Amino acid sequence: MGYYETITRYRDFDFNKALNAVLADHVRMAVNGEGLDADQFLSLLSPAAECYLEEMAEKAHEITLRNFGRTIQLYTPMYLSNHCENECVYCGFSAKNDIERRMLTLGEVGSEAESIASTGLKHILVLTGESRKMSPPGYIKDCIKVLKRYFSSIAIEIYPLTEDEYREAVAEGVDGLTIYQEVYDEDIYYAMHPGGPKRDYNFRLDAPERGSRAGMRSVNLGVLLGLDDWRREVFLMGLHAKYLQDRHPEAEIGISLPRLRPHSGSFNAPYSVKDRDIVRMILALRLFLPRLGITISTREDPAFRENLIGLGVTRMSAGSTTVVGGRTAARRGDAHPSQFEILDWRSVEEIKKVLESKGYQGVLKDWMRLEK
Repeated sequence: MGYYETITRYRDFDFNKALNAVLADHVRMAVNGEGLDADQFLSLLSPAAECYLEEMAEKAHEITLRNFGRTIQLYTPMYLSNHCENECVYCGFSAKNDIERRMLTLGEVGSEAESIASTGLKHILVLTGESRKMSPPGYIKDCIKVLKRYFSSIAIEIYPLTEDEYREAVAEGVDGLTIYQEVYDEDIYYAMHPGGPKRDYNFRLDAPERGSRAGMRSVNLGVLLGLDDWRREVFLMGLHAKYLQDRHPEAEIGISLPRLRPHSGSFNAPYSVKDRDIVRMILALRLFLPRLGITISTREDPAFRENLIGLGVTRMSAGSTTVVGGRTAARRGDAHPSQFEILDWRSVEEIKKVLESKGYQGVLKDWMRLEK
């Protein structure tokens, strides 16, 4: 199973005991060190590291400039369908929620793509609800055929595929995979996913490696902050990212740090995650994995997103919507259900200007697909 064998060592690990045992000297050694190991990474997430945020920020800034320069890659999500077979308790698209379900026609995919492309963006993240029946792999591939006329980079965030299906997607023009484990603690995972194919914890956990083996140029992981203690989750996600970097050096490995946001349903996050906590996550991850891509989405408010520039973030979404066909629907004045609420509604041009004011460049395109 690969990474599963790595995290089983921490199945009965007492994280609180380990975190509270970290001393100031351990944190200083980690901040001043290179090539950090798992124990040093854990020390940067510990309560003892709270007094070293300034030193961590300076080191993280220097590492990020060295590896990524003063650039932030910009992308936007595009929702193709909200049909879903899962009963995730925290999601607006849950099969248990009584919402309008829809799936874009290929003509609507083209209209939505044209609207996004008019902003200059060349990187897109394609999303669906998790339903093989209503948005099967064949439908995804047909959509990709339309989208690659408009975009240089197409990533997918859909239900987990087999390795052969990922290979077929790559052959069609997909170059990136985003898939969140949501929560690494298995007991919490099963509680959060009471029904549907998503209950297969191991199949989802192994999906990033299947995508890497299939030839994905970039693979992005994520935990949904608020489902479990953030220190434990970020630690396990960091080890997952390192595992993939070591096993698949040809792939660009990245992570996202999405916080739970309001959605259809009555679920409330069991764990609190503060802005300062997210800053610590970013700094610790950057010191542990210097080449890691780090994404901050429009789930966060504009001022906070701006304050994260320069601390380790390498990728930001812009001009976002979590509604199926959201751009063309907005032009028509149609109202459709969203997966969750977003806080930063600014356009691509507005985000670019913010980055420029801080001495950074918003990158709309950073590679060219070679047609065979």
